[in-house]
Order: sequence, then C-alpha cells, then structure tokens
Amino acid sequence: MVNTKVTLCGLPLDNPLIPASGTFGYGYEFAELYDINLLGTFSFKGTTGEARFGNPTPRIADCPGGMINAVGLQNPGVDAVISTELPRLAKCFHKLVMANVCGSSVEEYALVAEKLARCQQVGWLEVNISCPNVRHGGLAFGTDPDMAAQVTRAVKAVAGKKPVILKLSPNVTDITAIARACQEAGADGLSLINTLLGMRIDLKTKKPVIANTMGGFSGSAVFPVALRMVWQVYEAVDIPIIGMGGVSSARDVIEMMLAGATAVGVGAANLVEPFACKKILEELPAVMEQYGIDCLADITGKAHI
Repeated sequence: MVNTKVTLCGLPLDNPLIPASGTFGYGYEFAELYDINLLGTFSFKGTTGEARFGNPTPRIADCPGGMINAVGLQNPGVDAVISTELPRLAKCFHKLVMANVCGSSVEEYALVAEKLARCQQVGWLEVNISCPNVRHGGLAFGTDPDMAAQVTRAVKAVAGKKPVILKLSPNVTDITAIARACQEAGADGLSLINTLLGMRIDLKTKKPVIANTMGGFSGSAVFPVALRMVWQVYEAVDIPIIGMGGVSSARDVIEMMLAGATAVGVGAANLVEPFACKKILEELPAVMEQYGIDCLADITGKAHI
C-alpha cells in the first residue's frame, strides 16, 4: 500500500493535489460532480477587499497546448466570501481550505489577509503577488524583490499562526531573486508558477482576441517552464514549494515533486476536464508503484541528489 500523505507548512494533507486558485471556484461547484474531500485541499478564487467585476469580455482565448485568460480577479469581495461562500463550502468540504489573497496595495493585501486569517476553515494564506501595484504604475508586486518582500511582511504581521505562501509570477528575469526575498521577509512557503503572459490575434478582425489584449497563458504547454522554475527555486530557498503549471497527470505530479515540490497545484486542466483532479488521484497509486515509490513525502527534491 503506497502512502500519498504529505505535510505542507506544518499542516497534514492526505495527498499533495491542490486545485489552483481561479480554476476551482469556491469548491462547491465541483462538489456537485464528485466528493472534493478526496483532494489534499484547494485554493479558492482570488479575493480582494472590495467586489470586482473583472475585465471586459472576451476574456478567454484558445491556443495549442493551453489557453489564455484575462478574467481580472472577478470576486464578490472578502466580506461576502466570508459571510456567504465559506459557509456554503463548509457543507461539502470538511478539510482546511487555502485562501488566495489579492490586492492593489500593500494595505489591501494586509486587510484581506487579516480577515481571512480569522476564519477557522482557512488553513493557509496563498498571496498572489502577480497583482499590479496601482501606486507604482501598475508594476506587478511579484516582479520586484523589494515589493514582494513588503507584501510578505505585511501579510505575516496579520496572519497569526496561519502559514503564508507567496504565489510567484514567472514573468521575471530571475524567479530565484523573488523567492529569496519572500523567504527572507518571513514567507512560510512558495507557490509557483502563476500564468505566463501571452496573447492571440483574430485573423478575421486583425485585432487581439482578448479585450484586455494580453492575458495569462496556462495549460500543458507551460509544464516544462514551470518544472524548471520549481527546480531553480528549490535550490535557492529552504521553505516548501507548491509546484504548478501545466500539470495534467499523475506522472506530472511525481515529476514536479522530484523537482522540489512538496505539494502540486492543478490549474487549467480543471477547466478542460472537471474530473481532472479525481482522475489524477485515481491514477497516482498505480504510477507510484510503477516507479517504485512507497511514500510521496520522501521524493520531494530527489532529482537534485
């Protein structure tokens, strides 16, 4: 009998699989299809201080090996998430959930994090630093080590005992510099990668497909890039990593863990196949046996040895 249990920032998971923020809603939508308690946990939709309608449509563009989206953090705001979404989730998901924290300023990150940290259901705070800093010309917090560190320190100051995991952008020259800055500022873990930046042009209209021109590129095509960045960050820091980006099979999960991931996020695959995570979990024990793996927790970073 293989052992799929892992520990993420001191909290136990039955398995390392975590549906990524923005691809799993608030969980109860998928609970209508299968028992989501099979998952290790999941990260719910990115949450801001106030409600956001999101970007204008069209927001989605198809492309080989993946998709491009520019939804724009559409969400009802942190107070509505706490009063409405989390109680509804509690009826179908009986484990700790990961809260995805977003903001346009350091103060907004801290406000949202402080409120979500008080929620008993929330086990981890995943802080999305791919958001634009409106006070610095829209530059994403995650593209500058100093700004990433500022957000990390602000959230840690209000998080109490909740582990703080910084979600890193791949749209940088050196992701290890951002990772080290977050660790030095007190991050308990890192989540990577967020989406790459991409676009499509409609040949008929000769205009960008997405109203926002560019969006986040995700899907199986980005897996080698994500794997490379997880490998690099594992060698640069000493805190746990949630590896994600193009994961769509049990073999991808194992590959991510060998590269350095403690847990593994599944994103775009959920949008293509709603049962993707369930199928990966069903495949995982057989694939572990095929490759002589008795305990998943033992293989994190093993490719580096």
